Amino acid sequence: MNIQFIHERLLSDAWRPLREYEYELPHHRGGVVRQRREVYLRGDGATVLLYNPHRRCVLLVRQFRLPTYLNGNPDGMLIEACAGLLDQDAPETCVRREAMEETGYAIGEVRRLFSAYMSPGGVTERVHFFCAEYSESLHQGHGGGIDDEDIELLELSYQEAWRMVEEGRICDGKTIMLLQHARLTNWFSSSDEEA
Repeated sequence: MNIQFIHERLLSDAWRPLREYEYELPHHRGGVVRQRREVYLRGDGATVLLYNPHRRCVLLVRQFRLPTYLNGNPDGMLIEACAGLLDQDAPETCVRREAMEETGYAIGEVRRLFSAYMSPGGVTERVHFFCAEYSESLHQGHGGGIDDEDIELLELSYQEAWRMVEEGRICDGKTIMLLQHARLTNWFSSSDEEA
């Protein structure tokens, strides 16, 4: 696609850059269309669903997320899979680091599932999705996050986690995608998936 940039300006750079772009691009019916968009240059991230196939459990975390509070989540708390931004490292390295920081589990082998743009209308971030098995033998730290993070660890049966999705108590997109992938690819026996 041949895009002609007309104008670009920095709007904010408090945490990550927020830029405004004005550009022209060819329209699929012919001609050219001019658009102006604000784009948050967030960088890529990675997420991992920790699961124990023998106990049929998943490890999730619960933490405060200001944007959800500002958009109607009464207490701002969100239940989600471990995740973080890539710090100029590979996605696999990122999920191992985040799992240790958030849960205290030193996971080994991770399996790459897929990648997705989560909010492509205004955010550049692409999230890389993984899964990894956990067991008590891998528990090596306290978890809970670093610095100013306050993260609670939740171990749930897969059946309970899926019920929480259906009830709207788990409403984080990446976590729903991971739990749905587990359901579609039968990580747990079919009797445990019935709710």
